[in-house]
Parts: sequence; structure tokens; C-alpha cells
Amino acid sequence: MPIIYSKHPVRVWDLPIRIFHWLLVLAFIIAWLSQGDDRYLDIHVFAGYLFFSLLIFRLIWGLIGSKYAKFANFPYLKIVNYLRTLFTKQRQHYLGHNPAGSWAVFVILSLGIIVSVTGLLTLGGEERHGPLAGMISFELGDSFHWWHNIIAWFMLAVIGIHILGVLVESWLHNENLIKSMFTGFKPATTQSINVPKHSLIAIFLVCLTIVGIVSYFNGYLLVKNYRPFVGPELPNNATWQEACGECHLAYHPSLLPARSWQRMLAEQANHFEEDLYLEPDVIAELQTFATENSAENTLTEVAWKNNRSIPTEQSPLQITKIDYWVVKHQDIASEIWQHPEVNVKGNCPACHQDAKQGTFEDAAMYLPE
Repeated sequence: MPIIYSKHPVRVWDLPIRIFHWLLVLAFIIAWLSQGDDRYLDIHVFAGYLFFSLLIFRLIWGLIGSKYAKFANFPYLKIVNYLRTLFTKQRQHYLGHNPAGSWAVFVILSLGIIVSVTGLLTLGGEERHGPLAGMISFELGDSFHWWHNIIAWFMLAVIGIHILGVLVESWLHNENLIKSMFTGFKPATTQSINVPKHSLIAIFLVCLTIVGIVSYFNGYLLVKNYRPFVGPELPNNATWQEACGECHLAYHPSLLPARSWQRMLAEQANHFEEDLYLEPDVIAELQTFATENSAENTLTEVAWKNNRSIPTEQSPLQITKIDYWVVKHQDIASEIWQHPEVNVKGNCPACHQDAKQGTFEDAAMYLPE
């Protein structure tokens, strides 16, 4: 039988803790739903920034906040006895965090910091954006991306266990712990003092979040065809633009390895059943430009990933045949390829706003309706 306590409401959770909690939940949900689709990278990154900022606030508030928010008051050491008596009549009731909840907070905060840091390292290394932009290699950025995903899944599992524990605790003690995180009040059997509301701190936290949202997303309101992430300015060549752009998009040489461009120029008399009629001096200039800026030079993320996916014994002539390209586009519906604005798979500008620049940044892609 559940234990029934006399209804004596006591404010246990101050307003900053409650706002932090639900903003953290919202940030995690948005980050989770926006992951895996490059078109929503800007949303995912903002949710990550918000998530990390909230964690920093919680660490500070755990040191200077109200009674039940302070880490020093968490009953960590009582976890064994708490779990042993949880389903017996001797089970203990805690007004603040119980021992299991205390450890859940510690684990979630720890995993949250790790997932945030690996996210920043991924953003800086693999995407070349954020406060750590370019400070680590593409290879390291890719490794951190793997760990970022693994830890996020582990964190999701811990959150699931935490929610289950909240439901069990609510049932055993006949109290609604979820509701208390909204109202701040919990029932107590002894006289206890309400913790301060700390309304000004809560208002500051909300205002800071709003300012962050407005400053991060205001580009969409101010700039037509806004791109949240802008890649590096890649080297250009007028002869390259003229020779290649006469018939199609002048694909930047960073999209293929040097051997592919050398083969293509060596076979210029049969360039996809066309003769380019290029003079030797033009061929030499194009070869030099292509070699200096080929995929091996990893000028962009897409260059690095293209080059990594091409076996060294192969010299592909079509970007759409590269394994990385195929994997990235395999889930695009046939209706998109048949769209009048697309027509062919090589028509990159139809979906990629920065195709002409050759950067192919995440979140710069919009599929035609």
C-alpha cells in the first residue's frame, strides 16, 4: 500500500530550478528531433548551445542556489539503504531529491556536459563552425561526432530510467512529482520552511534565453535566402569558370581528387561524348588549379568526405557516382529528382544554395516543394 502523508504543501523547488528543468527538457527534445538531418543543423546547434548554457547555470545554482538545489544537500551516500527499503514499509521519504534522484541529477549533468563538449568539438572539427572552428582536424571531428551520438543515446536511456523512477516514486509516496516540478510544492509531514522563489533570477534566465533565440535566428527575418552557416571562400579561377561553366555548373575542384581531374582533362576529346576543344595552355592552367584545390586538400567537409569515400585505385568522373554522394542522397524521393527545378542529379544549385561556391554547407540545403 502506498504511504499517505498529510497535505502540508511546502515550496521545495525554486523558480529558477523549475524553469531550468523544463527548458533543459525542451532543449534536449529539440536537439534530438533535429539531429541526423543536415537541413536542421542550425536548429540542432542552437538547441545544443541552450542545453550547454543551462547546464552551466545548473552547476552554478548547485553551489549558490536554494536549499534543495544545492549539491551539498544531496543524500548521495544513502543510496544503498534507500533502494533496499524502497518497496518495503520502511521506505524513506525525502522532501528534496532522494538518493536515486540525486545520482540521476549527477549522471544527467555529467553526460550532458560530455555530449555538449563533444558536440562543440564536432561542430568545430567536422563542420568548421562554432567557437572551436578549425582547431581540430576533420578526422578528429568525425570521431567526436561518433562519441557525441553514442553518449546522446546513453543519455536518452538514463533519462528514461529517471522518468520511470519519478513515476514509481510518485506512486509509492502518493505524490505527483511531475506536478511539483511545475508548481514547486511538495507535501510534507513536518514543519518545513518554503525556499525563496528567486523570481529575479528566474526572470533573468528567461530573458537571457529569449535574447539568445532572437540573436541567433534574426538572420531569417533580416536576410532573404539566409544561410546560417557560411563556408570558407574557396579559391576561384576565371578560366575554370569559363571552360566548365559554359555547359553546366562549374563544380569546384575540391569535390573530386586530383587524379579524377587529370583523367578528365586528359580525355577532353571525349568529355561525356563531347569534345571540349581546349588549347594546351588552357589544359595546363586547369590542371594546376584542379591539383592545388582537389579533394585531397580537404578545403571543406564535403571535400574530405568525398575523398575519404573514394578508393585510391579509382578516378571517378561523376560526383553523383561517389559513395558518399550516393549515401547522402539515397533517401530523397524520386519526385524531387523529377521536379522541374531539378531534372537531373547534377543540378546541385536546385537544392544547395552554396553550390556555386562549392562549399555545400549543412543547413544551406532546401528541397523544392
